Formats: sequence, structure tokens, C-alpha cells
Amino acid sequence: MIPQDNRQFPAALAAAMKVRLARFGEDGVDFEPHESFLSADETTDWFRAWTGNGDLNGDALRVFGQDGTGGYAAFWLIRPGRELVEQPVVFLGSEGETGVVARDLGAFLWLLAGGLGPWEAATTYDPEPGWVPRMDEDLAAIAQRHAPDRQASAQTIIAEASQEFPDFDDMITGLCR
Repeated sequence: MIPQDNRQFPAALAAAMKVRLARFGEDGVDFEPHESFLSADETTDWFRAWTGNGDLNGDALRVFGQDGTGGYAAFWLIRPGRELVEQPVVFLGSEGETGVVARDLGAFLWLLAGGLGPWEAATTYDPEPGWVPRMDEDLAAIAQRHAPDRQASAQTIIAEASQEFPDFDDMITGLCR
């Protein structure tokens, strides 16, 4: 079970976020990691503003990073009784983009290693003309150390997440006012 007030990064996420923070602005990936999860109050305030629904709270989300426009990447606590690292990673963009980008932390580590961030995984837009995702060897080493059994291409990771949670966009849209 995930305690409601647990806001510390798992070791694998902390290691990957440290590398991503060092790469920010260098590789064309539009993902700026936070140094810790947003607080419960910050998450609730943001989720209410994002949906326009003041009746909601952010208890089902652990926000850990954002893109340049303010879209957030978060764990979605949808699997009861499962650890945080077993929860899917989602993206909620500033322009209404939504997507489940990885089935769990292990898959997300490989997504990052493959040169994509949450925004790139959730949208069909290229960050810049001519941009091509590139394997990041440092992130691949972290993924190999923490999730060797989850290795897959970015396309496979995104497809598996989308297949497992095909109604995510409709569910989120249904919460909006």
C-alpha cells in the first residue's frame, strides 16, 4: 500500500532524474524533472486548476516533473495495494494532452533511456524540426540496473501502456468541467 504522505522518490527514479536534470536543454527532450514529488496540496491545487473541477483532489497522482509549458508527469496510483514503482506513469499537458506513457517505473526508465520524455511519448509532435530521439547511455545503465526485465523500445513501452489503459483520456476528460 502507498502511504498518502510518501513524497520521496524511489532510488531508481532519483537516479534517473539526476541524469535528466543534467541533460535538460541539451538533448531536445522537453522534460524537466523536479527534485522531489509535489506536495499533496500543490498536486491538488494543480489538478483542480487543470480540470476546472474544485471537487477533486490530487491523491491519485505523484507529480515528479514537467515539460516547458507546464504539463506534468506523474505516477497514477490506480493499482490498489501495489507499490509506487508498479504504478503507471502519465502525462497531463498544458494544452489538454493526456497519455499513459509507461506501465510502471521500470518501463519509464527505458523510455527515458530511449531518448523520450513524457511529452514526446504522449503526443505526436516532434519537439523540433529534424529532432530524433537518441539512446542515453547513462539512463540506459540506470534502467539496466533497476529494471533489466522491462527493456523494450519506446514504441513498445507506449503501446503497452496505451493498451492497458485505453480509457485514460476519456476518464480524465470526464473529470473536467
